Amino acid sequence: MVRQYGVLVLTYFGIVFASGFVLGVFRVLVLLPRMPERQAELLEMPLMLLVVLLAARYLVTRNQNRLTWGACLGIGVCSLLLMVGMEFTVVLGLRGMTVATYLESRDWVSGGAYILSLIIFALAPVGWFTVRSRTKAERLDKKR
Repeated sequence: MVRQYGVLVLTYFGIVFASGFVLGVFRVLVLLPRMPERQAELLEMPLMLLVVLLAARYLVTRNQNRLTWGACLGIGVCSLLLMVGMEFTVVLGLRGMTVATYLESRDWVSGGAYILSLIIFALAPVGWFTVRSRTKAERLDKKR
């Protein structure tokens, strides 16, 4: 059972991280030469949130019969820990920054939006599970 949830955590994290990597490369190579960093990051944010919601929907829809509310919360929180761990180790290592330097360099507007998006990332599986459970219950009520 733990192995199955581990695979789900890695799947959710992997989809979002890979998409973020691709969008980040696009942001740096295409958007940053044309606009300020804050605008580029804020322009990327809705696309990342769409990826997060679609990944959570995919995960919950494909595994609804074996997931619980708590399992979805655990998947989201563990994926968040992986994301933050990856951000603070690999990404900062590639950029040659320390955590303190990284935090000092963040724009407060795009940084605040990033923190909010991480919270949504952690809670999206629970949200989709709740929506799917209610929809399923409503369908069952209509059949009665």
